[in-house]
Amino acid sequence: MVAEPVIRFEGVSLGYGGHLVLQGLTFEVQQGEFLGVIGPNGAGKTTLLRGILELIRPKAGHISRTGTLHYGYVMQRQFLDTQFPFTVEDVVCMGRFGRKRAWSRLEQGDREEVGEALGITGLADLKDRLYRELSGGQKQRTLIARALASRPEVLVLDEPTNDMDVKGENQIMGLVKEIQQKTGVTIVLVSHLLHVVLNYAERLMFLADGKALLYSIDELVSGDLLTKIYGFPIRVGVSEGKRYLISGA
Repeated sequence: MVAEPVIRFEGVSLGYGGHLVLQGLTFEVQQGEFLGVIGPNGAGKTTLLRGILELIRPKAGHISRTGTLHYGYVMQRQFLDTQFPFTVEDVVCMGRFGRKRAWSRLEQGDREEVGEALGITGLADLKDRLYRELSGGQKQRTLIARALASRPEVLVLDEPTNDMDVKGENQIMGLVKEIQQKTGVTIVLVSHLLHVVLNYAERLMFLADGKALLYSIDELVSGDLLTKIYGFPIRVGVSEGKRYLISGA
C-alpha cells in the first residue's frame, strides 16, 4: 500500500514567459510508487519534470510537497566532457556534492553511499574504468548511480532509454524497477514510448494538448482507454505475465 502523496499538483499551469505548455494539472505522486509519464515530443514532459524538480514556478495553481524532498535527477541526453579522465567512481561521487557544503571534501559516509550506489547498479567491478570507455548502457547506469548516491526521496529520469536497442531498454528499465523495490524510492520516469514503461510503472500519465490523463495499469489493460487516448485501435495484451501492445482493428 502506498503511504501518502509526496507531491501534489492542484490546478497547476506551467510554461515559459507568456507561453503556457501545460494547463490545469491536478494529480498526486504517492510515496514509493513508480509513475510513468508518456507523451510525444513537444507534449511538455520535460516541462512537467522541471515543475516537479522546482526548477520552474507554476504560472497558476499550487504544487505542494511532503517535507523537504531531495531529488535524484537523471537528465536526458547528458554527456560529460570526455576530455577529462573521469572514472566511473568519480562520476558517481559527483552525486554526493549536492549533500555537502561548498568546497567540502567527501568523507567516509559519502564513500559508503557511493559504494552502495555502485553496487545496486552493477558497477562495482567497473568503478576504476574511465567513463569515456563505457558502452551506452554502462554510461546510463553510471548516471543513475550518480543520482542514487545523493540518497534521494524521489528519483526522476528523463528518457533514460533513448537511443538504446530492445535489450538495452529492458536492462535499464529492469534496473530502475529493482532500485524502486530495494530502496523504496519514489520513481518518476518520462518516456515517449509506451511499450518501454508498460511492464514497470504502476500508473501512467499521458500528456497531450497541454493536458494530463492519469490511469492505473489495470485500467489500461481492460477496456478501450488506449484507443480513446491515441485515436486509433490499440490495446494491451498479456502473455506469460508480460504486457504488450496490440494495434490495429
